[in-house]
Amino acid sequence: MPADSTRATLALEDGCVFTGRSFGAAADAEGEVVFNTSMTGYQEVLTDPSYAGQIVVMTVPHVGNVGVNPRDQESDRPHVAGFIVKEACDRPSNWRSHQSLGEYLDDSGIPGLSGIDTRALVRRLRSAGTMRGVLAIGDVDSSQLVARARAAAEMRGADWVSAVKPDASSTWTEGRGDWGTAVVSGQGLHVVAIDCGAKDNILRHLVDRGVKVTVVPPDVSADDVRALEPDGLFVSNGPGDPAAIEFAAKLVAELVHTLPTFGICLGHQLLGRAIGAETYKLPFGHRGGNQPVKDLSTGKVEITSQNHGFAIDADSLRSAGGEVTHVNLNDGTIEGFRLRDKPVFCVQYHPEASPGPHDASYLFDRFVQMMLETK
Repeated sequence: MPADSTRATLALEDGCVFTGRSFGAAADAEGEVVFNTSMTGYQEVLTDPSYAGQIVVMTVPHVGNVGVNPRDQESDRPHVAGFIVKEACDRPSNWRSHQSLGEYLDDSGIPGLSGIDTRALVRRLRSAGTMRGVLAIGDVDSSQLVARARAAAEMRGADWVSAVKPDASSTWTEGRGDWGTAVVSGQGLHVVAIDCGAKDNILRHLVDRGVKVTVVPPDVSADDVRALEPDGLFVSNGPGDPAAIEFAAKLVAELVHTLPTFGICLGHQLLGRAIGAETYKLPFGHRGGNQPVKDLSTGKVEITSQNHGFAIDADSLRSAGGEVTHVNLNDGTIEGFRLRDKPVFCVQYHPEASPGPHDASYLFDRFVQMMLETK
């Protein structure tokens, strides 16, 4: 390690310690340590509200090559607790870049760790499961860091939605305009989006289909939503344990049988809980842009972007009246379901992202078509 570098250390709750170089903010962070297998899109990862409370490890070895720019953000700021890479590029080369990854993290108060064996760390998380960890800057006592990691709050039972949800309702008007994938026009339709930590590109997809979008916090009342007279309901992604966000599940339960409804990621889990299904924590979750998902109705396999650590229990879903529509080809977990007798469907993955690059964007057209047919 160069003599002038600043030391940074990650300690896991199992006692494992990794020491490398600091980049980003000179601050400590604690949270659930997870890994993401995406080859690109690190800025989208950083600004995804679903990562609140987590320290993210990237499996691709070289991160930061294209810098950071305002257009690629998924929200107004980064939400990760900490960021870990094998090698951080401090001299980005891209005409869209406004600043380096390290400068961006520093401005956002988020610590980064580089120069460690990320392969060894990821193999540990894959074999033992995600763990609590502490990332600290400077000379530290490793045994004290391990003790802090063991005392940190667990993701199971954690409500992180309350930390990222909007304070008030608003109208979303920003589209993207360059997807080239919308085939159904929703002109004249009005969607209420329950924002549990929504990614901006989800809302842009709806706007690009001509839909009026009103964003509401997940702690509004069902009467507040009905007063907006929507044609459809969207339930967004977000962080934390779906079982700990009963206020959002209760809201969805009061509306789901009366409106065409579409859910993504946490929204998928909340829809499951709203109809009576159970959720459980995955060993190390699905995070990356290369997850294969099979659509059971067509047999088509989609390459999808995912970020979740919880899943819906299959037996409880079937008992509650849900019909599985999509499955993960890596582990067989549920990636989508619908209600047999209502215009309601959802997916665990992120169709607004572009790993395929547009394998799953048809789901937004399906939602719009569903609203048109119901209206």
